[in-house]
Amino acid sequence: MSGDGTNADGAMEGGPSPCKRVKAEAVDLASPLNFDSPNALFESLISPIKMETFFKEYWEQKPLVIQRDDPLLAAYFQSLFQLTDLKNLCRLGMYYGRDINVCRCVNGRKKVLNKGSKVHYLQLRKDFDQKRATIQFHQPQRFKDELWKIQEKLECFFGSLVGSNVYITPSESQGLPPHYDDIEVFVLQLEGKKRWRLYQPTVPLAREYSVESEDSIGSPTHEFTLKPGDLLYFPRGTIHQADTPPGLAHSTHVTISTYQNTSWGDFLLDVIPGLLFDAAKKEVKFRTGVPRQLLMQVDDITVATKRLSDFLRTLADQLEGSGDLRSSEMKKDFIRSRLPPYCLGDGSSLSTPGGKLPKLSSRVRLRFKDYIVMMVEADKDTSAETQEPMVYIYHSLRNKRDTHMMFGNDSETAEALGLRFPLSYKDALKQLWSSEIISVKELKLNTDAEKENLVLALWTECLMEVT
Repeated sequence: MSGDGTNADGAMEGGPSPCKRVKAEAVDLASPLNFDSPNALFESLISPIKMETFFKEYWEQKPLVIQRDDPLLAAYFQSLFQLTDLKNLCRLGMYYGRDINVCRCVNGRKKVLNKGSKVHYLQLRKDFDQKRATIQFHQPQRFKDELWKIQEKLECFFGSLVGSNVYITPSESQGLPPHYDDIEVFVLQLEGKKRWRLYQPTVPLAREYSVESEDSIGSPTHEFTLKPGDLLYFPRGTIHQADTPPGLAHSTHVTISTYQNTSWGDFLLDVIPGLLFDAAKKEVKFRTGVPRQLLMQVDDITVATKRLSDFLRTLADQLEGSGDLRSSEMKKDFIRSRLPPYCLGDGSSLSTPGGKLPKLSSRVRLRFKDYIVMMVEADKDTSAETQEPMVYIYHSLRNKRDTHMMFGNDSETAEALGLRFPLSYKDALKQLWSSEIISVKELKLNTDAEKENLVLALWTECLMEVT
C-alpha cells in the first residue's frame, strides 16, 4: 500500500531492531495530538470534526477539507518531515524505486526521472531545483519516529495497515497526473502550500489505481489550497491532482493511507474457503462430484448454477446458526505486516519479559491487546488427516519497523509470531481479553497447572504482566 497510488519495489535489508530508532531525533515540540488511545489520536487528528460525524458523513462517501489556523499544529506538522531531512536520509543509503521516486507531470502523463540505483543528494536536489521534479519518499515512518508513533496508533484504530508517502514539489510544478487510488487517504500539509482539485469518482471505492485523462473527468467538485496544519481526507476512487502555486519555494505533504484490500469482498474471499472446508466435512452433498463434462461445457451450466445457489444458501444457514466466523489470511497478514508498538529507547522492554513471574496467586493483565489477534486454526504440526483445531495467539511486538509497507519484505512469506494453545484454552483467553485485571485462579481451565502454564507462556512472550 502507498499513498497516491505509487508503490515502492524491494525491501531494506538488515536494519535496526524493531523499536530502535534509525538515527537520533530530537523533536522538541510538544505534540498537539492526543496519544492516550487510538480513538483519542484519531479525534485529535481530525479536530474540530467529531469522530461520529466523520464516519457518518464522510468516510467512504465524500472528501473532507479541514483548514486550521493553529501555529502549534503547523509547526508540529512541519517537524514530521522536511525537505532538509533528505540530506541525512541519503547518507543512510537510499535507492530509486525502493525509497525514492523523482517524477513530473508532463502533458497529463507521469514522467519518471529516476537516475541509476543509489540516490545521491546533490543529483536529487539538481533534479528538484532545475527540472522542477517532485520527490516522492516512500514510507517515511521507517525513519521518522513521530510518524511511526502516529501510524502504529492508526493501525490500532482502523485494524488495517497504514502506510505513508511524502511528496515534495517545487513552485509552479505538479508531480502526478489526475488519478485515483485504491486506499483511503489523509493528507497532512507540512511545508509551503499545495493547490488541490478533486473530481467525481468514475469508480466509487475503487479496488485499483488508475490514471485519468483530464478531458474525461469534468470540472472539479472541490478546489482549495492547503497550508501547514491543514488536513484533507478523500475516499478511495476519488480523482485528484495537486500542484504547488507560484511564489513559493516548495510544498511538502504526507499522505497517510489505509484500507487497501479491506472491503467486504476481500473479507468474503478470506472466510469462504474455511466455511466450505467445514461444510464439506459435515455434509455429504458438498462432497458429491460435479456432473460429467461440466468443465468442458461452453455456456449451458444451468444445472451447476442452481446447485451452487443451493450450496451458498446452506453455507449462509450454517453461518447464522454457528455464530463463528474464521478469518485467517487477512488477520495474519495484518498482524505480521503492521508496525511494532512505538517505544522509546532501544526496545529491550519488548524483547524480554519483565516484572514479577506470574503464579497461581497472581493478579494479571494482558499487555498490548491492540497488537494481538486470536484465531482458531487446524494444528499445523500434524498431518491433514489428524488435524485438530488449536488456538493461536499472534502479535506484532517484534515486527520490523524498517521494512514496514515495503514490497518484497520478509513479512510477505514469514509466519506470524505467536503462541499455540489447545482449544480448551479458548474461554480462558477470552477472559483475559475481556478483563482489565483478573486473578489467575479465576481462569476457566481444568487444572491449576494449566492456568499457570497459560499465564507463564503469555508472560514469556511479553504479553502478560503481574499487577
